[in-house]
Amino acid sequence: MSADLEQAAGAAGAAGSSFYAAMRLMPRPERAAMFAIYAFCRKVDDIADEPGPSRAERRAALEAWRADLAALFGGEPTGRTADLAEPVLRYGLEREDFLAVVDGMEMDVDEDIRAPAFEKLDLYCDRVASAVGRLSVRIFGMDADPGVRLAHHLGRALQLTNILRDLDEDAAIGRLYLPAEALSAVGVETADPQTVLGDPAIDQACRWLAAIAHRHYREADLVMAARPAGRLRTPRLMSAVYGQILAAMEAEGWSAPRRRAKIGRGRLMWIILTRGLF
Repeated sequence: MSADLEQAAGAAGAAGSSFYAAMRLMPRPERAAMFAIYAFCRKVDDIADEPGPSRAERRAALEAWRADLAALFGGEPTGRTADLAEPVLRYGLEREDFLAVVDGMEMDVDEDIRAPAFEKLDLYCDRVASAVGRLSVRIFGMDADPGVRLAHHLGRALQLTNILRDLDEDAAIGRLYLPAEALSAVGVETADPQTVLGDPAIDQACRWLAAIAHRHYREADLVMAARPAGRLRTPRLMSAVYGQILAAMEAEGWSAPRRRAKIGRGRLMWIILTRGLF
């Protein structure tokens, strides 16, 4: 693993210990590959989220990443894809999954997503989360069928949990990922982020989406409970930690004022120890 990736890993550990701890459960080659994927995702995510550039400039930046990925899979990696070259060859990572991540970020660039139809939200989750899962399960050494199913369900579960946790942060930049169906079910007809977040009915709308996240967690856990081939400690930890974050949000509710739910280091170590993940 390069020094830059080690530094990024440390930063990730400081900002979100569950991710860092999950990656540290992996053998060194697999860990290096995962951090390379993480670094790629952070870079393209920054294009979609950082203030400043115009939408046209952001699209051009994403198009440049598509060109770099074409060069990478053509055997001529650029400087910023150099850390991906070995993982792509070692684990047979698919170009389409990297491109799906870029496509997902482009959805945020094309418009400020506000109360999308659930079908559109599900596509977004597939691109920005389950596609990362499809890359990850190859590094975990999983067979294709259980690996794709785990990526599908756990990726969506984690992304929906993040959406429910980041309501205020997303609204601050004009976004609202709660689906139109969830809002309509509780009588909220506006898609204005700040208005929705101030409506008392937001709690029930969030619980509508939380129920879907729980179904994805259950399906992901069933895949892992069947003991498929592969190193599953990392996805098991991510499922346990983010499942508890979701449960903590449900216990507190989503009515204003909201606090950002998190798992402390002590709780994280308890999960690792009690689930035999060392």
